[in-house]
Amino acid sequence: MLEEVERWLAARSSQASDWPLERLLAAKEAARARISVVLPALNEQETVGAIVATVREDLVEAVPLVDELLVVDSGSSDRTAENAAAAGAKVLHRDEILPAIPSVRGKGEVLWRSLAATTGDLICFVDADLKSFSSTVVTGVLGPLLCDPDIHLVKAMYDRPLVAGSAVLPAGGGRVTELVARPILNLHWPLLAGFVQPLGGEYAARRSLLERLPFPTGYGVETAMLIDTLALVGLDGMAQVDVGVRLHHHQDDAGLGRMASEIMQVAWERLQRDGRIVPGGDDARPHTLMTQFHREAEGFAPRSTDVTVVERPPMRTLIRGRDGLPSDPSDPSDPSDPRAWA
Repeated sequence: MLEEVERWLAARSSQASDWPLERLLAAKEAARARISVVLPALNEQETVGAIVATVREDLVEAVPLVDELLVVDSGSSDRTAENAAAAGAKVLHRDEILPAIPSVRGKGEVLWRSLAATTGDLICFVDADLKSFSSTVVTGVLGPLLCDPDIHLVKAMYDRPLVAGSAVLPAGGGRVTELVARPILNLHWPLLAGFVQPLGGEYAARRSLLERLPFPTGYGVETAMLIDTLALVGLDGMAQVDVGVRLHHHQDDAGLGRMASEIMQVAWERLQRDGRIVPGGDDARPHTLMTQFHREAEGFAPRSTDVTVVERPPMRTLIRGRDGLPSDPSDPSDPSDPRAWA
């Protein structure tokens, strides 16, 4: 491990218990900060209500820490939206936000649109599929942001057990992290090697940072966010907090394969942007039709999926109050490069 990363781990890693509510409330009042919690959700009727209720009861009603609690539904076919609303969240469908911009599927799309639907100076994202959720996830990742103005992004770190039927293995729940994301980051962005859960969906950041970042619309959003934040604020502007254990739903191997492909595309785009891959013609770009196989009565049958990654430009490149219309064309020609907005 690089010495700089070792120093960062010692200085910028903490425990959720290091950030008691009393300290956060005092820091929030001193900073006059407004805090939003956002849950991106797609068919999470079994878990979203309990998460919303916990945040509302602990951090809205018991103490005035969270000012906005928003669930952005990505087109659920179950009772996700109803359960979230009944538990006390404001619920918006993805297509209601920036309606002039046609929406696409994907987690990153929902996160990007949520910036236009919230007003918090600090925004905390929480996946809607968590089980046995504790509000210390929220207070943990908000702590460094509220108490240190030099911190801009805080990731949660945790154990990820693998649930297989009735069995719960103590580790193994982060397969794409260990097999794809961590090797890529260590190879090409070794300063990010200290993040325990680089793909984790629980993190908080300053709006002033988030609105300067491009957002891949799919599962590559967390990888992109780490790489682009490093380019903007440096390693010392980032931190991580141990929040214990994360239990959630697991995708099947085919779904994980498609997720891995999106992450690899996001990394490729940033390597090319930074001049670390020599640009070529269209044939040099990654092929985005992914073929996987499933067994049928006659044998293995191919199934192909388009895993093309769409990237939304930094939110600050859109004019507020005009339904998401593009801003002045004299703006930088490559809004996908966050350094253009430093």
